[in-house]
Amino acid sequence: AEGRKTCLESINKAFSKKYLFEFLADRKVTVADAIIRCLRKGKGEEQALAARCVALLCIQLGQDAAELLTDARPVLLTLMNDTAASLKARGESAIAVAMCTFITCVELEDATDTMENLENVFKLSFRKGDKSVPTHSPETSRLHSNALTAWCLLMSVAPQYLVDAMVVKYLSKFPDMLESQDVELRIVAGETIALFYELGREEDEEFQSASMVNLCETIKRLSVESHKYVAKKDRRQQKSSFRDILRAVEEGEAPEMLVKFAKESLQIYTWVKKMQYSAFCQAIGSGVYEHLQWNPLVRDVFDLGAPLLATGVPSNKPTKWERTMYNAAAYKARTKARSKHRDKRSVIVSGGD
Repeated sequence: AEGRKTCLESINKAFSKKYLFEFLADRKVTVADAIIRCLRKGKGEEQALAARCVALLCIQLGQDAAELLTDARPVLLTLMNDTAASLKARGESAIAVAMCTFITCVELEDATDTMENLENVFKLSFRKGDKSVPTHSPETSRLHSNALTAWCLLMSVAPQYLVDAMVVKYLSKFPDMLESQDVELRIVAGETIALFYELGREEDEEFQSASMVNLCETIKRLSVESHKYVAKKDRRQQKSSFRDILRAVEEGEAPEMLVKFAKESLQIYTWVKKMQYSAFCQAIGSGVYEHLQWNPLVRDVFDLGAPLLATGVPSNKPTKWERTMYNAAAYKARTKARSKHRDKRSVIVSGGD
């Protein structure tokens, strides 16, 4: 089991850091079978790593993953709904099954079924029957946050009639999550509300909920909240996020983000694209810039066009080796100069004595 986990960690790292379609083209069946076997038979951390690997494999292969991942989807859904399974594995399965559905699914029925399964996970953070806010462990809150992020990814491409149905069903429920003890879950819930308002106003410019006044008051409170027991980083992130969410609800404004990578940049100016970008960042991790640069699937999602060809023009930027040598020479020269200065001082001091 330890050996398999080490291998899965290495595969995840490779899939995250590089676009490897050509390498996988002749090996995709072998790789997919091995990963799905780990997903089925593994436990805990191994299943979490395997689920993450499934999401990354789907991002690597794009539409070519459709047939290979037919077997993975029911396994991911079963694992996500298994209350006896590791919470981390369930959270990774939520992201993976949504990513695979987003990329390869052509049947609306499969997408709505996936969304229903995700709803069954995160709705446990809604208020209980007695109107009290449920208390969950950080790990459980993380699972609900992952499930909601995954659900929003599919919601971002849902047909309008389904959006309308979800607004009626859940817009009055998501404010419950704003009272969660978990900062990340509060922020994802707030961004989901902003997404609902954006999608609702595409159909009706005057769209608003019946409880909009109370909702805005709650969001305002969260945008200025400053409890000492909350980490400074979390306080700053919450304030910034809820200021954007408040503008979305009150004024219909979308966030403006500029993501720079290589010689290009990605402009995000809608909540739909922001939620998609968040989901891809969560699935890919630190290698998201590499995929933005080279992965045709990711570039297509964010309307970046075909990957730019690498030019043969030499760069004026020094290489890492050149920088190292330059720094070493500068350090040596600086040390010599300081040594001479110290010698002069010692002579003056001794002469004075």
